[in-house]
Amino acid sequence: MSQQSAVPKPSLQGVRTKVRKGQVKAQAKHEPAAFRDQLYKHLETVPENDFEGFSAKLVQAGGTLEYLKYADALFEILLVGGLIQPGGSYLDDGAPMSPFSIFNARNPPDIEELKKYVDVFNKLNRRFKYLQKPFEEQSLPTLLQYIGRWSSEQRDKLAMTLGLLLSQGLVTAACLQSLTKDHLVKNDQSINILALVFSAYLTDQSIDHLAATLKRGNIKDLLLFFPPNKRDAKVLDAFFREKNLPTVADWYTKKQYAIAKDAIMKELKEVVERSDDSESIISAIQSKLEEQRLPEAELIQSIWQGLMASVDWSARPDQIEGLALREVGKFAPVLVAFCKGPKTQVALINIVQVYCYDDTRVMKAFPQILKVLYNKDCVSDQAIIYWHQKGSKPQGRQHFLKATEGLVKFLQEQEESEEDEDEE
Repeated sequence: MSQQSAVPKPSLQGVRTKVRKGQVKAQAKHEPAAFRDQLYKHLETVPENDFEGFSAKLVQAGGTLEYLKYADALFEILLVGGLIQPGGSYLDDGAPMSPFSIFNARNPPDIEELKKYVDVFNKLNRRFKYLQKPFEEQSLPTLLQYIGRWSSEQRDKLAMTLGLLLSQGLVTAACLQSLTKDHLVKNDQSINILALVFSAYLTDQSIDHLAATLKRGNIKDLLLFFPPNKRDAKVLDAFFREKNLPTVADWYTKKQYAIAKDAIMKELKEVVERSDDSESIISAIQSKLEEQRLPEAELIQSIWQGLMASVDWSARPDQIEGLALREVGKFAPVLVAFCKGPKTQVALINIVQVYCYDDTRVMKAFPQILKVLYNKDCVSDQAIIYWHQKGSKPQGRQHFLKATEGLVKFLQEQEESEEDEDEE
């Protein structure tokens, strides 16, 4: 039995074993330099600044060259003009720079010219859709971490090109995460690059469009692009204003205010569930303000919304108005503590106006709520009169102005009688 098993099995001589095409490619040598040389042969025939010609040649070359296998090499050549070694230096094999590269753009960089370069990338990635993923997930993050290797003009070109790529939706903002690495944030290198990216982006898109792009790319905090010793909101605000990007500074401030307001509203709901004590509520708000300051109008809005969110509104419809008046009276000491100036008082009246407009259950109670706020010293008679004359919000304006005519008339007469007494 053992002797039979030792006999070799018969085989067909001269028969070629079929191997899958993918397996052949996987076993082939990785030769980026050879790929580069072949690509150059296509690009060298195109006249300088003939962007349509470069696009056509890149599409044509994709029919014979393995773009997917050499995606990193392809984008290194097209972005920075040559193959990059680990560490960020160019491959030193005597090869010339690429006939097409964003580094070939004139100095100083011109946004309109760079748009023509970006259009070449757009046409290339639309034709070969499989290049999109390696472009934004491998090539761009890798090149960004070596950005300190190039001259200031080259850095500017790469940053502005990236801003245009982002604004046109050709890549996501996730690639910007590379700029938060420790060796890049020092000496303000990362944040200066980011400012150029934003500046190029905003030539075509709005700040809201940029904010949405950053959110999709999971870029949560711009302070991470600053050196650790400069991660302060005031520093960020001053930096972007100095770079002539006030819309970015304003957007970031509003974003921080929104985060702080949400934190206060959440804290208020939790504190009120534990205790109705006004001092405890005021203390909780003051603790949150130590973490993030808020303008008085923003603060009073978050306090009102947080307090109202803690109310159980499950009463019968005919009891809702009475419930609203009791709750406002109960929380009045909290509002008084943070509603000191006339502007803040007018802001509070407008906040209540919009709240009553949005919640029709308490719409009719607005004049009574305003009267409670006046009696509890949350708002002054001057604040109510100013609001009625020219300070109201457009939401339900005519309804609320008519509903408060009696109260305003009473306050005006009271004010006039006090003036007459003072004259006597």
